[in-house]
Amino acid sequence: MRFLADVGVSMRTVLALRREGHDAMHLREEGLQRLPDDRILEKARREGRIVLTFDLDFGDLLAIGLSDSPSVIVFRLQNETPASVIPKLMSVIGERKEELDSGALVVVEDARYRLRRLPIKESETDR
Repeated sequence: MRFLADVGVSMRTVLALRREGHDAMHLREEGLQRLPDDRILEKARREGRIVLTFDLDFGDLLAIGLSDSPSVIVFRLQNETPASVIPKLMSVIGERKEELDSGALVVVEDARYRLRRLPIKESETDR
């Protein structure tokens, strides 16, 4: 799978994905750490990458855009260190590969994760 890590995501997480055979890039590696969220989504869509982020704004952008890509994994964890993020990420990848490949928003929390298939319809958004 192909991933694009937002600035809040540790480089250790990117390296862990690479060790597992994934194509993972960090925005900092390309000097794009100030790229606006909508442009990050555009870049990920163009490159066929899944966005990894701690920023909830990506879910809102996906809902507004009614797009079926790219998939986004948002981490909402008490412990945001790689030691906490990496095992949860690997679990989501292992359990939800099909949905991630076809377009999904996954919100990873401490005890569970929630998944919405893309595009997000108005009736599915929080009011």
